[in-house]
Amino acid sequence: MRHFLIRLKKISLFNYFLLILTIFTFFYANNYIKRLNYSSKYKVDSKNIQGYIKDKKRSEDKITYYIDDLILYDYKMDIEYEIGDYVLIKGKIKIPDKNTLPNLFNYKLYLYSLNIHYIVSIEDIKRIDKKPPLLYLFKRKLKNYLCKYHKKEYMLTFILGDNSNISNDVKNSYSINGISHLFSLSGMHVTIISLILLFLLKKLFKEKYSLMIVYVFFLFFLFLTGFLKSIIRATFLFFIVTIRNHFKLKISVIKVLYVFFLIMILINPYNIFNVSFKFSYIVTFYLILFSKIISNQKNYFVKLFLTSLISNLASIPIVSNNYFQINLFTCFLNIIFVPLVTFIVFPFSLIVLFIKPLEFLLIFFIKILEKLSLFFMKYKMIVIIPNMSVFCIIMYYLLITFILYKIKNKEYIYIFLIVLFLFIHINNYKYKKSITFIDVKQGDSTLININGKAILIDTGGVKNYEIVNNQTIPYMKSLGITKISALILTHADFDHMGEAQKIVSNFKVEKVIFNCGEYNELEKELIKVLIKKKISYYSCIKELNIDNNKLYFLQTKEYDNENDNSNVIYIEIDGYKFLFMGDAGVDKEKDILEKYNITNIDVLKVGHHGSKTSSGKEFIDEINPKYSIISVGKNNRYGHPNKEVLNNLEGSKIYRTDKNGSIMFKIKNNKLYIEKCI
Repeated sequence: MRHFLIRLKKISLFNYFLLILTIFTFFYANNYIKRLNYSSKYKVDSKNIQGYIKDKKRSEDKITYYIDDLILYDYKMDIEYEIGDYVLIKGKIKIPDKNTLPNLFNYKLYLYSLNIHYIVSIEDIKRIDKKPPLLYLFKRKLKNYLCKYHKKEYMLTFILGDNSNISNDVKNSYSINGISHLFSLSGMHVTIISLILLFLLKKLFKEKYSLMIVYVFFLFFLFLTGFLKSIIRATFLFFIVTIRNHFKLKISVIKVLYVFFLIMILINPYNIFNVSFKFSYIVTFYLILFSKIISNQKNYFVKLFLTSLISNLASIPIVSNNYFQINLFTCFLNIIFVPLVTFIVFPFSLIVLFIKPLEFLLIFFIKILEKLSLFFMKYKMIVIIPNMSVFCIIMYYLLITFILYKIKNKEYIYIFLIVLFLFIHINNYKYKKSITFIDVKQGDSTLININGKAILIDTGGVKNYEIVNNQTIPYMKSLGITKISALILTHADFDHMGEAQKIVSNFKVEKVIFNCGEYNELEKELIKVLIKKKISYYSCIKELNIDNNKLYFLQTKEYDNENDNSNVIYIEIDGYKFLFMGDAGVDKEKDILEKYNITNIDVLKVGHHGSKTSSGKEFIDEINPKYSIISVGKNNRYGHPNKEVLNNLEGSKIYRTDKNGSIMFKIKNNKLYIEKCI
C-alpha cells in the first residue's frame, strides 16, 4: 500500500487531469448516446425547409444537398442548385435508417457523427433571391472552377475532400488494394500543403508571420473541406507541433493528441461511430508511438514499408469490424502508391491549379495510377476477418504494442501470427447454430449456420439495387463465412434468386439446389455460371444432409405455376422445428397437410411475403407456429402482408423484416435466443 501511495504521488497533475477527463468523457458520451440528446428546429412531420445550401455532391442518379442538420436527396434533378443558394424546400423529413443486419454499416450513426440528424426526399425546391455568405460564395466558385478540369474528380478529391466523382470501379480497386486513405484528405495532404506554403512564405516573411498565415489558411481550408474529421485532427496536430518547435516547449504530442481525441468526443459523442475518425486517431497514435523505429531506418523504402506495416496493424480491428477483410499485399502496394500519390499526383494537382497548361502531365500520371490499381486488384490476396468483440480488440492492441516494442526478436512475430489467427476465428464459436432471416427488402433470403456449415436459402433480388453486395455478402463475411455448403433456391422468381450469380462469384459454393419443374431463363443463366465454375447442381430433391442435420424437401407434385413448385423445407435443430415455405400457395399447403404430419412448428418462414394466396387458416391452425417470420419490403406496392394472413397468424409471435430488420434465432445449450436488428 505504501509503495502504491509513493507511486501515486509521482503522477503529474496533467496525468490526473487525463484520468479524470477520460472517466468523464466515457460516462458523458455513454449517457448522451443512450438518451439521444438532440434537438432541432425541424420536426419529423415538418414539410417546409429553408436555408443556405452548405454543400452538394452529385452522383449518377441524384444530387445530395446539405442544409443545416439535414441531408436532402433530389432524384428529379430538373434544376441544379448551387452552394450558397437560399432555397425553400418541400419534402418529407424522416430520421435516417440504421442497419438492418448485425455488424454492418450504421447509416444513422454515421450521419449523426456528421451532425446530420434528418434526411429529406425533395418533393419541390425553389431558389429565393438572397445574397449568399462570402464563404459559401467562395466555395461555390472554387468548386465550379475545379469542375472545369479534365480530371475534375481528383481535383475535387485533393482540394475539397470530395471523392464522390471517382468512378466506382476505380474507387473499388483503391479499397481492395488498401490505398483508399491516399484519396481521403488526411495528415499527408496537410503536411505537403504546409511544407509548400512555408517554403514560399519564408522567402517573404519572418517565420512567426509565415506560421500565422498558414494557420489562417488551414482554418479556411477546414471550412472548404466541410470540417472533415481527419483534417481537423491533422490541422490541430500541425498547430501543436509547430508551436512546440517554434517556442521549444516540452509537449508530449501523444498526450495532446489524446486530449484532443477526448474533446472531439465531448463535442459530438457520435464521432466514435465514424470510421474515418477512428482510422485517423488510432493510426496516428501508433505512428507517433513508434516513430523512432521508423526514423532509425536509413533506407527510404524500408521506412515506407514500416510506416505501412504499423498503419495496417493498427487499423486491422477497424477494417475487420467495417469491411471484414484485408488484402495481405497492402503493405507492399503502399510502397508503390504512396510515393506516386505523395510526390507526383497530389503535388501536380496543386501545381495545375495555378499552371493549367501542365494539366496534361496530371492526366498522364492519373492514368498510370488508375491502371496500376486496376491491375493489382486482379492479384489480390484477401483474408476474411470476422467481426471482432471488444475484448478481442483490446487484447489485439495490447499484443501489437508489445510486439512492435520487441520487433527485433523474430520469435515474437511468430507468436503474433498465431494469436492473430486465433483472434480471426474466435468469434465463430459463440453460437454454433443460428438461423438469420436476412432483410432483403421485398424478397427472401435465409442463412442457416450449423457448426460452421453455411446454408443459404434464396438470395433476394431488388431491381436497381445490389442487395447482396450491400447486405448479404458483408454480413456473411462478418461471421467468418468463406464457403457455402448448399445454396438452395426455393423457386426461380427474381426476388428469390436474382442475386444468385453474385453469391457463387464471391463464395466457394459446394452445391446448388433448384426446385421441381422446368428451368426458366433466370435459372438457365445461373446454370451456365455453375458449369463454368464446376459447381454441382440438383433439382427436385427430397432431402439434404448437412453436418448430421437433415433438411427435408416437402415435395407433393408438380404444379402449373412457379410459386407452388417452390421448395418447401423442414429442418429440426436441437429439437426446434423450422419450416420455410418459399412462395407456396394454399393449394400446396393442403397437399402438404395430406402427405406429411407436421405440427407445432417453432419457427415458420411465412409463404409469399404474407400474401393472401398463402398461409391459409387450415394450414396455420394445423402446424400451429410459435413464431412467424414475414420477409417484406417497407411500403411495398403489393400491400404485403395481407390483413387476413396476419389474422390467421395471430396465435404466434410475428416478426417482420420491414419493422424488425433481420431476425436471428440462435441456439446455445439447447436454448433458443431471438434477436431483432431494429
